[in-house]
Amino acid sequence: MKGEYSMHRILFICHGNICRSPMAEMIFKDLVAKRGLAAEYEIASAATSTEEIGNPVYPSARAELAKHGISAKGKYAVQLTRSDYAHYDLLLCMDEQNRRNAMRILGQDPEGKLRKLLPDGDVADPWYTDRFDIAYRDILAGCEALLEQLKA
Repeated sequence: MKGEYSMHRILFICHGNICRSPMAEMIFKDLVAKRGLAAEYEIASAATSTEEIGNPVYPSARAELAKHGISAKGKYAVQLTRSDYAHYDLLLCMDEQNRRNAMRILGQDPEGKLRKLLPDGDVADPWYTDRFDIAYRDILAGCEALLEQLKA
């Protein structure tokens, strides 16, 4: 146990907050819980658009998570706000367009907290591809790498 306790606050971001970002939120919550680290993390997700605000996680995204024993129950789409920047340590976008739209909402990123989950690529939007399995695989890989980075 570390002498100094610090909480990591992570916000995952996508366009509507009904597919990729809630999948990332639930996958990351599952990863930290399985490692006994849940108390060290605050994990949430948000949208850059207002289109889906208040809607539950998209059925195909819920089904993909359920295949891996992960629930999205109780998650409803919320929009990213300027105040989220001060609250979270990292704001992780699913693709470059999300990053640009988030920057428009936030105004600036003086601390370099706004990044993509996959530094070398985008998580393809399953809303258009219908490949929730590929989104899950890519998000899981990104979340596992993130957790290793944060533990180091």
